[in-house]
Amino acid sequence: MSLQEITARIRAAENRAGRPPGSVRLIAVSKMQPDERVEAVLQEGHRLFGENRVQEAARKWPAWKESHDGVELHLLGPLQTNKARQAFGLFDAIHSLDRPKLARTLARLAQEQGRCPQLFIQVNTGEEPQKAGVLPADTDGFIALCRELDLPVVGLMCIPPVDEEPALHFALLAKIAGRNGLKELSMGMSADFETAIAQGATYVRVGSAIFGARG
Repeated sequence: MSLQEITARIRAAENRAGRPPGSVRLIAVSKMQPDERVEAVLQEGHRLFGENRVQEAARKWPAWKESHDGVELHLLGPLQTNKARQAFGLFDAIHSLDRPKLARTLARLAQEQGRCPQLFIQVNTGEEPQKAGVLPADTDGFIALCRELDLPVVGLMCIPPVDEEPALHFALLAKIAGRNGLKELSMGMSADFETAIAQGATYVRVGSAIFGARG
């Protein structure tokens, strides 16, 4: 599948959901992809990319940001507190804020630097013990803590369990965001992004369907 085909499917899903064209942004997930595949998508004009690891992003993206205007880079994977300073310099948004210690670290860096990436709180909607994210019952309180720290939380992110109906998890995330006045929803990947759009996603994260399977 190609970038154009994915974009066309996003526009069609927006239309079916009665949403304006362009209300959903596509994050091209470039983690572990060969450089030439990423460069090809950059050459097509796409500018919003997602990475899972700070170290990998630090290796690849400074040069690409230098050579291509308007690149926006989002961190999708878990962030260790000891990598937070490096992440601040690399990413325009972080989708994996999930614990008070990280929130306090980011708040300290934001005060020190006078700026902060946009933040999404990761919610563990399936309450899976092996997965990162704030439990749904704890999310309202965690959002309140982040606001007390003056963090720029703009939305929520989730990764539904692989063996459950994703629409239920997307609907739950949308409900939590709605009651907390958060506008952005980072949800939906290659297999389920159209379902996510129907439930209100504003960012979808698509990798293999654009770039092909990772080596």
